[in-house]
Amino acid sequence: MSASRTDTDPATAPERGATIIDGRELASRVREDVRRRAIALREAGRPARLDAILARGDAGAEIYARNQKRTCEELGIEYVLHELPEDAAFEDVAGRVLLMNEDDRISAIMVHLPLPEGVDTERIQSLIAVHKDVEGVNPGNIGNVVYGRRSLVPCTALAVMTMIESTGIDLRGARVVCVGASNIVGKPIAVLLMRAEATVISTNVHTREQAELTRMGDVLVAAAGRPGLITADMVKPGAIVVDVGVNRVRVEQPDGGSKVRTVGDVDFDAVRPVAGAISPVPGGVGPMTVAMLLRNTVDAAERPRR
Repeated sequence: MSASRTDTDPATAPERGATIIDGRELASRVREDVRRRAIALREAGRPARLDAILARGDAGAEIYARNQKRTCEELGIEYVLHELPEDAAFEDVAGRVLLMNEDDRISAIMVHLPLPEGVDTERIQSLIAVHKDVEGVNPGNIGNVVYGRRSLVPCTALAVMTMIESTGIDLRGARVVCVGASNIVGKPIAVLLMRAEATVISTNVHTREQAELTRMGDVLVAAAGRPGLITADMVKPGAIVVDVGVNRVRVEQPDGGSKVRTVGDVDFDAVRPVAGAISPVPGGVGPMTVAMLLRNTVDAAERPRR
């Protein structure tokens, strides 16, 4: 495990408890591997190319797309952004995806969210060719996780697994509690952990006596999308805690004003003294998820073109 500086807790205070699982540091290692493989692909005349669809109108998505383009270029991955108007219809987005599926120059496809109002996100994601679906959001890729088939695994699930494994824990027989069971995040994480032969408990909004279950976890994964949901009394002493939540909350300032802050599903300051290792927000799962998307991109490019 590695220590890092975070917005909530600089690593200058190790006496406060858990080791920080540094998503930025782990992501930098992944990116170096991606760079090496992307260069090899380019030299072989088979450059990795990621095409992304963006419906204009969401400032956050536009910033992410620009940052993604810059990162891809730094790593030797071609990046092509297909911009659509903010009022694009389902047929516009679907048609663009289908055309990209058939273009042999394109090795990887992703769709920036949110999509325009009235465009069904799940239907669009299901149209992406399985072998180009680098976010792992097509139901075919999600289903393949269950069988352990060679597939493009959902990026966040891969990120969480890599972060847990970085601590050195032997997952075989370990008790893991996953809080949150979404189709794209919670369920794939649980399945990957099962395949690692962990004993997995998956909870959801209807779970009764949830705190009793979370206290059983040698590993606790929080992916519910509720800020501060996991408190110190819900964590087993010495547990590994991975926080997948990304929540924007407004925090009051001493001068009477307020500012927006990004926080996770875990009450970091309260849980760190109890846990053995913990991932911060920001600086944890987020950077690792981006790195896994890039790794999936070179994975897709290395496979025989169909």
